Amino acid sequence: MPDRVPYVAGNWKMHKTVAEARQYVSKLLGQLPLGLGERLDVGLCVPFTALAATVEGVEGSGVKVAAQNMHQAPEGPFTGEISAPMLLELGVHGVVLGHSERRRDFGETDRALQEKVPAALDVGLEPILCVGELEEEREAGETQRKLRHQVQEALDRVPEERLADVVIAYEPVWAIGTGLTATPDQAEEAIAFIRALVGDRSTEAAEAVRVLYGGSVNAGNAAEILAQENVDGALVGGASLDPAEFTEIVAAAAR
Repeated sequence: MPDRVPYVAGNWKMHKTVAEARQYVSKLLGQLPLGLGERLDVGLCVPFTALAATVEGVEGSGVKVAAQNMHQAPEGPFTGEISAPMLLELGVHGVVLGHSERRRDFGETDRALQEKVPAALDVGLEPILCVGELEEEREAGETQRKLRHQVQEALDRVPEERLADVVIAYEPVWAIGTGLTATPDQAEEAIAFIRALVGDRSTEAAEAVRVLYGGSVNAGNAAEILAQENVDGALVGGASLDPAEFTEIVAAAAR
């Protein structure tokens, strides 16, 4: 992996109150090995209500904090939405964009992501762009077509010199919350293809961009998946809710 720092991010989804977030962070920081930040990045993607408490809790540790969504506009009449400047003010480092649950349940579109990804970059937030195919698309041999569409659409308005600042998470939809996991070979093949798509825009960016795997990652399967050449880390769902198991996944990435 040429000079790409591995990244393991835990996506809590709609879990943990402010009090629970504080307890979690205290436990996690007590378990993470010292000096870890020199070898890899660790992040927590938490609900809006717990962002401030989590930012405060991880201060000085090197652990990143990301939101799970944002609106593309800096402000406006968008009831229930949060903007990039609002997140930045909280001290948030990044934001998850285009997660399959946002696409499936809340109508997130590739067109909106065309605006959201550069909007995050413009204020200094690190986007974690999620892409991935449905089970029926994989069975029909449509995985590459789906990934090509999602990656090209979402990165369309990102300047070539900023492509490597986007973190891409390959999350096969059929493996999210199902207990199913892509085989290491499947993960490697899809992530290598995503890297090649970035390479169509910039060879230099393709070498530098970090592409993570997500989809029922846990302490038992993380090491084998993370050992693949093009896999630069993991976006961890349910297994990240337990600080002990999340620490095991982080340790696997560090190795």
